[in-house]
Order: sequence, then structure tokens, then C-alpha cells
Amino acid sequence: MSQNTATELAPKKIKDGDAWYPTSQRDMFVVRQLVTKDFKLKYRRSVLGIAWSVLNPLLMMLVQAAVFTRLMVRSDTSIPNFPIYLILGNTAWSLMSDATRQGMESIIHAQSLLKKVRINRWVFPVQKVLFAVVNYTFSLAAVAVVMAAFGWTLSPWALLLPLGVLYLTIFCIGLSLLLSSLAVFFRDVIHLWGVVLTAWMYLTPLFYSVSILPDWMASIMRFNPMYLYITFIRRILLWKMAPGLLVHGGCIGFALLMLGIGYAVFRKTEDRFILFI
Repeated sequence: MSQNTATELAPKKIKDGDAWYPTSQRDMFVVRQLVTKDFKLKYRRSVLGIAWSVLNPLLMMLVQAAVFTRLMVRSDTSIPNFPIYLILGNTAWSLMSDATRQGMESIIHAQSLLKKVRINRWVFPVQKVLFAVVNYTFSLAAVAVVMAAFGWTLSPWALLLPLGVLYLTIFCIGLSLLLSSLAVFFRDVIHLWGVVLTAWMYLTPLFYSVSILPDWMASIMRFNPMYLYITFIRRILLWKMAPGLLVHGGCIGFALLMLGIGYAVFRKTEDRFILFI
């Protein structure tokens, strides 16, 4: 990170010139600045720019819909609309994948800034998660396009979408805190996480229905956090029904559990980050 960036993110004095911003205001200022910077960098020199946030999930949906409904005949008659089923799963999965990949390396990439600015270290993984949430928000435009194309209407249960995204965001923050801590001391975690994500993706019903799985696999799917978060979103937008107590409770439970584990590990190790980055 450049010296100019560090200067821009350094907390400014308030008008009286004698006191600094409170820590909470300073941290939120840095989070906003970092999210804005990442957003500008992502779409810099791109012809389509922010439109890729809409086009990418649309193109992925088209490819997977062609493969799994035509070539492999994997569609399930219990799914009311397969393209919508696909894009809801893909966009939610991309939120988690992008958030954790970037959050995992956030402390390592912020080493120059950490040595120049006094700031809480958790800001960096949290900022990466929030940036992924911003991208997810734009990708919802692709969801709206697909729904409009199929004449799909929303029910009042769709109002629970922000709650489902909040649960997933908290889960991603906890996971990013954990991964960013481990990555500082063990760089192999960065490479291993890509393998874990690939296996996790195929074990999560993104492009197939849980109904095609054997009973024993279907029964343990409730212990897959991403299955629960994606099911929450699909139920309120696709099946137009309440998430259900088990899904709702599972989403809350995994979010709080991962946040607690990630925060505990991060706080225990953060004082030694400067020695390894």
C-alpha cells in the first residue's frame, strides 16, 4: 500500500485541533475509505465497469443452466424455476467466496499501512467483507433481471432478504477474522483455502437439488452453513415462503459461532502480526 494511501487514511483532527476522533469514528472512517478505494480499483480501466457485477452472475447462470438442464439433465421438477434457483445460489456463494478470499489476505496486504497508522487491525478483514457485500448488492440487479424475464413476482417474505444477508455477512466476518489470523502465520492457508472452497462448493446444492442426494447426505446438509444461508434466500425469493425455524436458527447459530471463534483467535494473535507480515 502506497505512502499516499496511508496519508489519506490517517485519522484527521477535529476542528478544535486538540483532540482526535474517537476510536470508533476513526475505524469507520477508514472502513469507508478502504471500501471506496477497492471499489474504484476493481472497475478502473474496465470498459463495462460496474456492469460486470450484473453480467458475471448472469453469464454464470446461463452456462450452468445449459450444462445441468440440457447436457447432464440434472434439473429437478421440484424446483419451480431452475435459472432463478441457480442465480440465487451463485450470487450468495460468490459473496462468501469473495469475502473470505480477500479477507484472508487483508492483514498481509495492509502491512505498510499497519506500520504507519495506529488503527484496530480488525478493520481490514471486516472492510473486505463489506466490499463483497456491496458487490453482492449490485449483483441483485442480475437476480431482478432474471426474475423479470421469467415473470417471477415477489411475496412479502422477500422483505426478509436484508436479514438473510446480515446473517451471511456476520458469518463471513467471523470466518475472515479466523482466516486472516491463520494466514499471517501460515501462508499455506492461502493456497489450501482455494481447495476447501472448491470442495465446499460441490458439497453445497448450488446447481443441483438436495433431493437427488442420498438420505444420509441430505440429513447432514443442515450442518453446512452455506446450504442454510442459500436456502434462507431461496425460500423467501423463489419458494415465496418463510425460512422456517430450523433454517432461521441455523443461520443465526452459525453466524454467532463463527464470529465468536474468529474474533477470539484474532484478538489472541493480533499483537504478533507485526512480527510476521
